[in-house]
Amino acid sequence: MLKKLLVANRGEIAVRIIRAAQDLGIPTVAVYSAADAGSLHVQLADEAVNIGPPAAKKSYLNVEAILKAARDTGCDSVHPGYGFLAENAAFSDAITGAGLVFVGPSGDAIRMMGDKVSARSAAAAAGVPVVPGSAGRVDGLEAGREVLAETGFPVMIKAAAGGGGRGIRIADSLAEFEQAFPQAETEALAAFGDGGLYMEKVVGQARHIEVQVLADGSDAIHCYERECSLQRRRQKVWEEAPSRALSDRLREELCASAVALAKAVKYSGAGTVEYLYDDEADRFYFIEMNTRIQVEHPVTEAITGIDLVAEMLRIAGGEKLRIRQGDVSVKGHAIEVRLNAEDPAKEFAPFPGQVAELRIPGGPGVRFDSMLFQGYQVPPFYDSLLAKLIVHAETREAAIVRLIRALNELRIGGLKTTKPLFLALAADPAVRIGDVHTRWLEGWLIENAAALAG
Repeated sequence: MLKKLLVANRGEIAVRIIRAAQDLGIPTVAVYSAADAGSLHVQLADEAVNIGPPAAKKSYLNVEAILKAARDTGCDSVHPGYGFLAENAAFSDAITGAGLVFVGPSGDAIRMMGDKVSARSAAAAAGVPVVPGSAGRVDGLEAGREVLAETGFPVMIKAAAGGGGRGIRIADSLAEFEQAFPQAETEALAAFGDGGLYMEKVVGQARHIEVQVLADGSDAIHCYERECSLQRRRQKVWEEAPSRALSDRLREELCASAVALAKAVKYSGAGTVEYLYDDEADRFYFIEMNTRIQVEHPVTEAITGIDLVAEMLRIAGGEKLRIRQGDVSVKGHAIEVRLNAEDPAKEFAPFPGQVAELRIPGGPGVRFDSMLFQGYQVPPFYDSLLAKLIVHAETREAAIVRLIRALNELRIGGLKTTKPLFLALAADPAVRIGDVHTRWLEGWLIENAAALAG
């Protein structure tokens, strides 16, 4: 087992990791910027180290400061959480190069799966269906025009090193393509330091379905799937498990393909293999693998009873997988919504401020993952995610009813949040029956702007 863990992150995921480690008897060290000195993750950790000023580049992205904090506090391991340095192969290499344990996959695995082009190649080699598109990176507009002969329109231009919806453009015509390609290149370079692009055919009205895997470098299992089709600007806002769209046969095929890929790349830790599912054709296509714990991991924990963060820590500590595939089963249905400090009535403008009132919902089947407390000052420097509300019930219908009840209980005074969005979505007939796809929410937001002013 790990001896002492440094959590190289902030916010609710840092709180989540600290609690999981302490449950296993592992002492924890928080790192924090000057803006986060009073944050909950700092209060809960056994020790805390200031690693710099508010700007993430000078604190949470400062590898040398994080390594120094680990050395100075006697840590033997580092958990990156998600975001910041979580999928940075050089960071993984730096941690292991310093003689510490990186709680996650190797730098080589992150490199292979983090580059969307090499990830496609690895998936195809493992027998996983991929979306029709470029065989590798697309070197300029002329090469892109040649790929169009295979994909046709609409086509998606994507950052090879991308994630989080950045560096992506969709073109419906040659004129749009010639405008969108350099835009995507510029955004990719600014966001990831890598302007490389590749191209994929757009699967019309597809669902976004992902499979949770756990692996120890040689063996791997799946913990079934999540559906994340409700997205705004390609960012997930509502996640649930399992997906109502899959037949038992297709579910087994999908999950088996994710395990095959994890084994093929000798993956270690918790990871997520993401797919597009075409309802009409009843086919799924690999799009990428996230080499970290996901924001939406609690819905998988709810339906399987598996603590994914604890399993990551055990694997990083040298244990082989304790869970056999036959031991993993699905019970009930779970939904997670992301509560952000944003004003839905003003095009989701960020809304940092002080938490003047806090009432956390409770009762059976309700979980609230956050870093909030009354009086907490939400800083303006980071992602706007405040909390995740997770509900679990016997059926999807019962889970939606429970979600509405929990949202109505929730109070976060002093801030505008995305709560009105989820109350409106939970009442929508299409959401109630699960008749959505990855582009559905964008149209719904235009039609329902008035409902979000509550």
